[in-house]
Amino acid sequence: MWVFALVAWIVAMWVGFVLVFPVAFTLTLAATTLGAVGLYFREAGRVLLPDLASGGSPVPPPEDGHDPAYRHYLVRQVWRDWRAVGRAALPRIVSTAYAAMSASTRRLVGDVQGFFLFPLWLAVCAGVTLAALPLAALLLLITLVYALTVLTGMLAWLTCVAVLRGVEQSIMLVRRILQACPYPGCYARITLPVYACPACDRRHRALTPNLYGAIRHTCRCGARLPTTIVLGRHRLQAHCPRCDRLLPARIGKVRVEPVPFVGGPDAGKTTFMALAVDALHDSVTGAGGQAQFVDQGDEQTFHRLRRQLAEGRMLKTGTQLPKAVMLDVTVPGARPRDGSRILYLFDPSGEHYTGAGQVEAMSYLAHGEALLILVDPFALPAVQDSLLSGERDLLAAGGLALSREDPADTVHRVRNELSGRPDGGRQRRIAVVVTKADLLRQTASGRDADGDPSSWLSAMGMGNLIRGLESSGSRVRYLLSGLPPKPGEIAGLLGWLVGLRLPEAATAPLKEPRPPATWTPRSRGQGRPPISYTVARRLIYATTIVLSTAAVVALGFLLWRAWPDGSVLT
Repeated sequence: MWVFALVAWIVAMWVGFVLVFPVAFTLTLAATTLGAVGLYFREAGRVLLPDLASGGSPVPPPEDGHDPAYRHYLVRQVWRDWRAVGRAALPRIVSTAYAAMSASTRRLVGDVQGFFLFPLWLAVCAGVTLAALPLAALLLLITLVYALTVLTGMLAWLTCVAVLRGVEQSIMLVRRILQACPYPGCYARITLPVYACPACDRRHRALTPNLYGAIRHTCRCGARLPTTIVLGRHRLQAHCPRCDRLLPARIGKVRVEPVPFVGGPDAGKTTFMALAVDALHDSVTGAGGQAQFVDQGDEQTFHRLRRQLAEGRMLKTGTQLPKAVMLDVTVPGARPRDGSRILYLFDPSGEHYTGAGQVEAMSYLAHGEALLILVDPFALPAVQDSLLSGERDLLAAGGLALSREDPADTVHRVRNELSGRPDGGRQRRIAVVVTKADLLRQTASGRDADGDPSSWLSAMGMGNLIRGLESSGSRVRYLLSGLPPKPGEIAGLLGWLVGLRLPEAATAPLKEPRPPATWTPRSRGQGRPPISYTVARRLIYATTIVLSTAAVVALGFLLWRAWPDGSVLT
């Protein structure tokens, strides 16, 4: 009996090691490897597929002290997800393999049958253990595919960032976009405004294609904000990055054109500005365009100026530095480059031009390419000296006080201040307006001013200034302005000065003023990450599976073709 049992055991061992062991080992090795890979992708799916901010790899909110926006997924979160997948998958694979080996031990060699099933048990244990080698190779391959997918995504994202920034910079250069602050005490030239989120009013100081996103930035509240003017960034509320005060809508989309009104005390700057705004508004809206005040306070101020002008009692401008009167103008049918402007009209008190220190405080002079010089003809010494006694009495009866501030000195101080600019203070266009023309025409010295204002000014002692303006490389135009005004001439001069191509006549019916633009950004619910995170995670997950499968199939095909002769098929 014992001999029969020994023979049976020897036969079982021979069959087990010769026939069963290779098949069982191979099947176990393959099943363990594939099962481990399946577990890896299952755990990866649990981390990457849910559309939740919490979970296997939580998405933290933006850090304090930075822009209140989520960093782009490929900057940081992708590596958090990779570590989370590894921490979830590897222990699960090890624990599953250990459980499989424990179960095999109990069932195969846990009783007397173990004497006969030992080769099968050994094959299973060896297959599970040695599966670590191909599994390590496969996990390394999956990691390389993951890294390659992330690298490709980063290159595509950085290319998108570069293209969008290049397009925006090109548009700003072609349209000569200038952005500046209109408020006293600041007057800063702006590279990029600060934008407020419409949903939560958090301020974004870097809303441009960068590490926070190429096309959209996702605010901490979940709102998706456009990063360029082309994509609609101008619809957001813009603030000055230095003083945090509100900037005009459309800033960055159209050029800001500062227009300093340069003139001494009582030169008629405020009167001419009221006339110019009315003339420009009537010319633009009469052709179907739009000319609107950005600030309701400016509109109310101009209603008051019109009443004062009608009553013939213009009040003197205050001595504080001026806030720009902002006028948003759109001319119908013109190109964006010469059909839209945000005008900053600066009307300081004439006393600000009487000293070099006061002129230096008006730093907005350094931004623009246009200059509007208002000459009070009765402040010219030559005109005052030539007045007859009857003419003096007529002017005094009209309430006109003669000023001894020579307009040439005023302009000289301004040009000295502008000479410190990188371009040497060169203005593209300069308009010279001789004010109070209705009174000037009643004097003997002013009767010839209408024909050729520049020659008349030269004859009245401003020859050096006129020749300096003409030789500066700037384009210069002259105009006489009085009451009643000539709106067509005034609108034409102002439109030329700021580069607007104004219509010559009405070409379209009058439009109603456009209401303030309202825009609600797309937001995600609480507990959900930015949509870009969800899309990127799922794309990386699917791409990794497809590329890893393709790599394994290709490798297996090459090994199979190489098996017969030991070399890869040529």
